[in-house]
Formats: sequence, structure tokens, C-alpha cells
Amino acid sequence: MPIRRLREFLDSHGVKYFVVSHSPAYTAQEIAASAHVPGNELAKTVIVTIEGKLAMVVLPASRQLDLERLRDIAGTRDAGLAGEDEFSFLFPECEIGAMPPFGNLYGLDVFVAEELEADDDIAFNAGSHTELVRLAYRDFKRLVNPRVASLTLK
Repeated sequence: MPIRRLREFLDSHGVKYFVVSHSPAYTAQEIAASAHVPGNELAKTVIVTIEGKLAMVVLPASRQLDLERLRDIAGTRDAGLAGEDEFSFLFPECEIGAMPPFGNLYGLDVFVAEELEADDDIAFNAGSHTELVRLAYRDFKRLVNPRVASLTLK
């Protein structure tokens, strides 16, 4: 069960969360509708490479990553989207495209779009295309300690 590792981590830190089961969904719009989650609270995980090292970017599901902005924030010209073949081995318990935004569980640096800080809660794929986890954004930020910045296309 993909969510087990995440649940153990959240439970060990005393975090309150909800698991939302939904019919299989793959796009942000399908997931938000299926799980009855406001689109601005649904986060997606994007895997990138920065100077040859994998990293995780967490964005509102309805937004796109601004790679130029990421390059500026990372202080490098060598940053881009990672291909599935470059990162799938890191998430053996997860379905591709459903990785939870806890890069710290996988040894990855995490960048978070500042727009996600506007809401009290965050919801995200929990390792499968049929489950979401919803928790307080402040708990997510405390546990992940991401670098928060403006990362989305306007």
C-alpha cells in the first residue's frame, strides 16, 4: 500500500490528517472533482534536476512550473524537468505521477510554490491515483522544511 510510509511518518510526528479515497483520476481537474477538493488546495509534485541532482517542486495542481524562475532561485542555468526513467526508482511504492510531496522521505530537496501558503490545508496524491492526503499546511511546512518561492507561470 503506497500510503503506508507516509502514514507512518505523519503518525510518528503526531500530525492530524485525512485520507480521501476517490475513483481513479490522473489529471488535476479529475482528482479535484473526484475527491471534492478545492483546486487551490490540491498540490502536485514535479520532479526536476538541478545541476544533475534530483529535486522536488510542489505546485498548485492548476499551475505550471516556471523553469526560468526555478533556475534563478537555484542560482544555476542547469535545471529542468526530470524524465520518469530518471526518478521512478526513488518511489518504488508509488504510482508514477502520484508521489507525495515529502521529498525529505526520499532524500530530495523540496521547493514549494508560495501560492500554497495562502490556504490552511494542503491535499496531495498519497502514492496512488485513488488516494489523497489532506493536512494542515503548517504541519507540511514544518515536516518538509521546503524552500518557498514564486515558482509558477503567471
